[in-house]
Amino acid sequence: MTSESVQMTMAAQQFTQLLSATRRGARLGRLLAVEQLVAWGWPRDGEDVRTAALVVAELASNAVRHGRLEGRGFRLTLIRPQGPGLRIEVTDPRGERLPVRRAGGLGTVLVDALATDWGVRPFPPSGKTVWADITSRA
Repeated sequence: MTSESVQMTMAAQQFTQLLSATRRGARLGRLLAVEQLVAWGWPRDGEDVRTAALVVAELASNAVRHGRLEGRGFRLTLIRPQGPGLRIEVTDPRGERLPVRRAGGLGTVLVDALATDWGVRPFPPSGKTVWADITSRA
């Protein structure tokens, strides 16, 4: 960990919630993300909240559909750095199933269009975290 990432973590606000790897869990993740952003002062009907809600919905849906293991959930994390923007992270237990862009699949295309940047990193011992950065337009 670099000193830069330590400084960002210390200055950032963070929200983390474990959710069931079900469609209801994915929906709840989106709803909780919106409520947290509103609590942080983002306008509920603003473009940034709508964008973040779409990205959370897609990443959570992918965690449920492609990252599910029986008896295991997924984790949603929102990180708000001191400046504008938001990092969305969804962690699931299936590290061997990485997101890919494929014909007919709109999920990664949607995230690619809405996020400033996104990627995936391992979450040892066997999971992965898919992250997306949203730059606030406010």
